[in-house]
Amino acid sequence: MRVMVLVKATEESEAGEMPSAEMLGQMLEFNEQLADAGILLAGDGLKPSSKAKRVHIRGKDERRVVDGPFAETHELVAGFWLWQVRDMDEAVEWARRCPPPMPREGVLEIRPLYEAEDFADTAQPGQSERWDDLTQRMKR
Repeated sequence: MRVMVLVKATEESEAGEMPSAEMLGQMLEFNEQLADAGILLAGDGLKPSSKAKRVHIRGKDERRVVDGPFAETHELVAGFWLWQVRDMDEAVEWARRCPPPMPREGVLEIRPLYEAEDFADTAQPGQSERWDDLTQRMKR
């Protein structure tokens, strides 16, 4: 199963404070362990929401762009990983090994991704094949 592990933002990350060299070293080591175990598919840190934009979509035609920063820091994301794991228990096991992602306190949120088979009951004929083709194109 694939999971996205979200590193929740803090006041420090939203202020643009960079991690210490020690924190970077610990995170690099953890990422190397994930990669060596075949778990890590992707991951990165995100700049503060002051550098972000949100696009609000309503119906087919209405689009509204909102510039950051965004309120409610505890609801924002400061980074992410995409992992391939056996199950949620394995994801939690790896998350427990994570070095502190933030100077004072960090929170990781683990969310399973939908897979093509999750849409088997609602997909129209040919959509599964199109999705498989798209997935292969993304891997290239």
